[in-house]
Amino acid sequence: MSALLSIRGLTAGYGGLPVIDGIDLDVAPRTVSVIIGPNGAGKSTLLKSVFALTRIEAGKIAFDDRDITGLATAELVPIGIAAVPQSRNVFTTLTVAENLDVGTYAAPPRDRRAVEERVLTLFPDLRAKLGQPAGTLSGGQRQMVAMGRALMSEPKLLLLDEPTAGLSPAYLERIFDLILGIRAVGVTILMVEQNARQALRIADRGHVLVNGRNFQSGTGMELLGDENVRRSFLGGGTA
Repeated sequence: MSALLSIRGLTAGYGGLPVIDGIDLDVAPRTVSVIIGPNGAGKSTLLKSVFALTRIEAGKIAFDDRDITGLATAELVPIGIAAVPQSRNVFTTLTVAENLDVGTYAAPPRDRRAVEERVLTLFPDLRAKLGQPAGTLSGGQRQMVAMGRALMSEPKLLLLDEPTAGLSPAYLERIFDLILGIRAVGVTILMVEQNARQALRIADRGHVLVNGRNFQSGTGMELLGDENVRRSFLGGGTA
């Protein structure tokens, strides 16, 4: 299976010293890929580099067999890439419906109502809250709004930065279930996640970064079963 997203030799940062160095990574279509590693490993920087939010010093990023290394963020959404940042990812004073509508601005769908209906089917909790300001929702519901808004542009690839950060255990499991639902409708997902053990359980592929470099890759189950990965990154020697 050819990669939907292919990263080769990527070195990037924010204008000073590079944060990631020589990263290689492939993401197959219709899969969930998870990036884990210690704090400061460059996980979010890698995700932001795909979405043109860092300074790329070297390397190449290809999406859907197209070199996107030099494209701006505004050019990425229309070709099928959407992103959900970790924080400040909803417009708190806008209603849920208005937040979803914002997701259509950069890449207007052919049938907006049909796309919104698909989003509300994926996130049924939002249906009764369309007229409610997003700022009045719980953290888990806000995350659903942010993910739903990103899906309004009908992306092929969805980038998620710490989608369960700060959520209650109940919502944490719910968000992971929703991520699997998004994959089931054909959207490819690349995410950074602090809850590494739970993320690897749903991942088709996992990638461990250390000090801004590739450390280890494998299926989610392979990494969960690797003693070195468990001891170093999953908080114990048993899965």
